[in-house]
Amino acid sequence: MNLFLLVFFALYGTTHLYFFLKVRAALTPGHLVSFGAAVFLLAMTGAPILVRMLEKEGMEGAARVAAYVGYIWMGFLFLFLSASVLVDIYRFVLYGVARLSRGDISPWIPGHRAALAIPLAWGAAAAVYAWFEAREIKVERVAIRSPKISKTVGRVTVVQISDVHLGLIVREERLQAMLARVRQANPDILVSTGDLVDGQISGLAGLAELLQGVEPRYGKYAVTGNHELYAGLKPSLAFMRSAGFTLLRGEAVTIPGIVTIAGVDDPAIARYAGSAAAEEDRLLEKAPEETFAILLKHRPAPPEGRAGRFDLQLSGHVHKGQLFPFNLVTYLFYPVRAGMNRISRDAYLYVSRGTGTWGPPMRFLAPPEVTVIELLPPEKGA
Repeated sequence: MNLFLLVFFALYGTTHLYFFLKVRAALTPGHLVSFGAAVFLLAMTGAPILVRMLEKEGMEGAARVAAYVGYIWMGFLFLFLSASVLVDIYRFVLYGVARLSRGDISPWIPGHRAALAIPLAWGAAAAVYAWFEAREIKVERVAIRSPKISKTVGRVTVVQISDVHLGLIVREERLQAMLARVRQANPDILVSTGDLVDGQISGLAGLAELLQGVEPRYGKYAVTGNHELYAGLKPSLAFMRSAGFTLLRGEAVTIPGIVTIAGVDDPAIARYAGSAAAEEDRLLEKAPEETFAILLKHRPAPPEGRAGRFDLQLSGHVHKGQLFPFNLVTYLFYPVRAGMNRISRDAYLYVSRGTGTWGPPMRFLAPPEVTVIELLPPEKGA
């Protein structure tokens, strides 16, 4: 985690330096304005750390203000950066063409002010759109027919939530909107595929009770994500249990005649707890072959060479990048697309875009989702 934070803040600090240099080149502010801008950007770079410090000290009100200011700025800055880099590439290409052709194409080359104004306008407009997109929860429906679902049982409805990130920003209002979508689906089973919480668990009063209100007939099951570790593993597990979830930590449970549900800890927690690396392989061997088997695993990495042991893996973690074009970055680490992926002849991997938000309370071209998976017997005559 320390290495991750080091890399993150190095990149985030570099992004702020880039923004500062763009502003100086375009506006040539005086020393006092430049100093003020530098102080603001340094404060925004360190805002995520300040949020955690305030939260840890029990200063929840101040922490929420700092979180909204710091993370909205983060979202805007990333959207600004995506446009600014494209403008810089365009300018660089035109400069190269001008040198090679020796022609005058200066009217086509944006000046420093235009090179700042265009990304600023884009970043502001995209940030407003992303704020509202994060609140428009989509219901994604998937149907899977399998001979392992008996015709006497008929339809089994599994609803997945993932990456809710309950904490300073995702609170009662957004959780109630998520649970309204869950209730509309009338689930037989509810699963949470990690990162249900985010931040100090002491600030989540009343949220477990909201989750308790959803009572599917075959139960609720959850696995850990990396943020359960960051928020404090013991209180995170206690919160999930108090919300009514059965935790699957290298375990499998069979609902007789319906499905087998297995789950594993996130690798960050497995390393922290000293779990054996082969735990997942042992778990795969325990799955009854005659029962439809679902694997809950936070990160969308299918088991190597053993995928056929499970019919369906449900994962999250990547948020589809949350803010385009970061889906291209997440794809480098997890080369599967959001939604349904076929990983073997008889096994599927579904990757949720996530139901909440981490960091910026925004989503751009990656709307949040509640996933409704309908397990059905084969069609007549099949």
